[in-house]
Amino acid sequence: MKRLHAMFDDTVRRVPHRVALVCGDHRLDYAGLDALSRRVAVRLRALGVVPGDRVGVLLDNSVEMVASLWAVLRAGAVCMPFNPQTKADKLAGMMAGTRGRLLIAQPSLASVWRAARAGSTGAWHVLTIDAAWHGQTDEHPWPESDAPSDDGVPVAETDDDTLAFIIHTSGTTGAPKGVMLSHRNLASVMQTVASYLALRQDDVIFSALPLSFSYGLGQCLLSARVGATLVLDRSFAFPAKSLEILARERATVFPAVPTMYAMLAGMDDLSPWDLSSLRLLTSASAPLSPVLQQRTAARFPGADLVVMYGQTECTRISYLPAAERERRPDSIGRGMAGQTCWLIDDAGRRVPWGGTGELVVQGEHVTQGYWGAPALTAEKFIEGAEGQGRAFRTGDLFRSDEDGWLYFVARKDDIIKTRGEKVSPVEVEAAIARLPAVRECLVSGVPDDLLGQALKAWIVLQPGATLSERDVIRHCLAHLESHMAPRHVAFLDDLPRTDNGKPTRKGLP
Repeated sequence: MKRLHAMFDDTVRRVPHRVALVCGDHRLDYAGLDALSRRVAVRLRALGVVPGDRVGVLLDNSVEMVASLWAVLRAGAVCMPFNPQTKADKLAGMMAGTRGRLLIAQPSLASVWRAARAGSTGAWHVLTIDAAWHGQTDEHPWPESDAPSDDGVPVAETDDDTLAFIIHTSGTTGAPKGVMLSHRNLASVMQTVASYLALRQDDVIFSALPLSFSYGLGQCLLSARVGATLVLDRSFAFPAKSLEILARERATVFPAVPTMYAMLAGMDDLSPWDLSSLRLLTSASAPLSPVLQQRTAARFPGADLVVMYGQTECTRISYLPAAERERRPDSIGRGMAGQTCWLIDDAGRRVPWGGTGELVVQGEHVTQGYWGAPALTAEKFIEGAEGQGRAFRTGDLFRSDEDGWLYFVARKDDIIKTRGEKVSPVEVEAAIARLPAVRECLVSGVPDDLLGQALKAWIVLQPGATLSERDVIRHCLAHLESHMAPRHVAFLDDLPRTDNGKPTRKGLP
């Protein structure tokens, strides 16, 4: 049985009075979260949602967001979590492209979803999280606290391969792609991740990652799987406030992205907060440089740091055990249990361990494909191991050693060609990150009449730090081959970011 809501139900039966969710002043045990999600599911069915319908969720991290996720699954529908910063035209396109039936949204974003509905080619209703809402036609209020949690309609019959989520990601093309993930896909990977992280029922997971982001969504599913407590923060924009919550709730697990660790590394002093309860830190979404790993480990000496790699299309692919981090800090591991992975060259031939190529992965956790995009789906899949179906091409280049340890090189699309050489921007970024004054950096190629492309570094400094273009170039020449040293350096207040807060080269000036 790999249906996600069945997994949640098992946990509710097992630990009904264990605290499930903490967010702001709200604190719900598993029985209370279950009752709330059931009331919302009843409202969804009353509004005409039937199994297989696509339901969008446009909410900040909140109790209502978590309840909505479980309610949509309980109704047999497909959940589409959208980043609350999504603009109206993009929201309209995603709802129209998936033929969304209903949107669950917060009143503070009414101007966005009303504009999106007006500009959409399809008609859809809105369920707001305000029980007293009196809006326009086809806008409906949240169920009251005394609303029925059972309408006599049985939980929708779904099998393991029924679609559970469509998560939209821009990837490298800029156009939103709807990644289709089934109950089997997500239940399988959550079982594996919970196992290698050794998550426990007594864990308290603090997460400021948006639930619209697969890494953030994973924290919700993982906590429900093991019966842990999930403590949600709306963002990590004010680290001191987040640390106050983390310390107060005695969090034991802290999942974060490299940007968050860079912010913590740049803080003068963490001693005002008692962080001694932390036993585990995880990093995903982007490479965590060896230097930032060292700084993070020094700040949290009592916690293990596990570096992970994945993509929305399969959630997680590999992890580096904490015990291996000092020996091979630039590796992302050798894959994980329950999957097969290998490297291929440009012609699609397998590359033996010890070589470099595009990573391919196969397993129960791999996406069914992209919603409404059969050509893109066909492009990203190849014939897998004999008798095991299709395999997914990640589009990421890795080098490997003879024992199969993987080392990220770059996205295939990000490789810079200069002076006739191919340069991985990640390698240059890692070198620049060794400078103590650097908080974050990106490296990209810019047009150059002589070189074809010249390397340019875009750098955000630590608060109060100073650094010159010449300092950066001299440092790179001392640590890298000459053709890998940037020719230009620019300093920014912040890097451009995706909707999920990940630094991106697309928005560089």
